[in-house]
Amino acid sequence: MSDVTLRTAKFAIGAVVRHRIYPFRGVVFDVDPVFDNTEEWWLSIPEEVRPRKDQPFYHLLAENAETEYVAYVSEQNLLPDTSGEALRHAGIAEMFERDAAGAYRVRDRATN
Repeated sequence: MSDVTLRTAKFAIGAVVRHRIYPFRGVVFDVDPVFDNTEEWWLSIPEEVRPRKDQPFYHLLAENAETEYVAYVSEQNLLPDTSGEALRHAGIAEMFERDAAGAYRVRDRATN
């Protein structure tokens, strides 16, 4: 058992978020309670902006002005995206549907 105290994730599956520093946004499709990527990945982040490992990390279907991709981002670097703008990421339609209020809801897999 680790000494890490688990915190409740601030953002839920389907939440639309944006990065605090870099110009991208995305929708959360998975959450790790603490860092769960490679040490190589973590060390590739410049030390001055490297996040703590003892916090939730989010898997995002992310996009910026140029491209769409999957991102792995620490909670400390995410803010709610309140723009109301739809995301264009091609993977969203597979996992989510958008309700009348514009929120992303996980698709019901049982109907497939």
